[in-house]
Amino acid sequence: MHKIVLVEDNEMNRDMLSRRLIRKGFEVIMAVDGEQGIATATAEKPDLILMDLSLPVLDGWEAIRRLKASPDTSMIPVIALTAHAMVSDREKAFAAGCDDFDTKPVDLNGLLEKMRYFLK
Repeated sequence: MHKIVLVEDNEMNRDMLSRRLIRKGFEVIMAVDGEQGIATATAEKPDLILMDLSLPVLDGWEAIRRLKASPDTSMIPVIALTAHAMVSDREKAFAAGCDDFDTKPVDLNGLLEKMRYFLK
């Protein structure tokens, strides 16, 4: 079973996506802001991180930068999940270090395909 850290501040989005991923056989550990996401990823060593970009305390862009700068978490794939769908938002997410990018509302089949690529 693959361990996923889902960093999402919106309770409805967090609940909906985590339940769908659990039904697909993933272990999902949740965090509600970027700072908690970094701490959770460092402690849990997940196989993959799903990171919202608009987060309180520490935004997703900075959280991704810090995760990728740390030897403890730099190899964990990060897929940015965001309602920010402009090309510049995508470029900014990749510049921060994310491994892939997906927009909200989440198309579960498309997201699962991206996740499987990194979980091979």
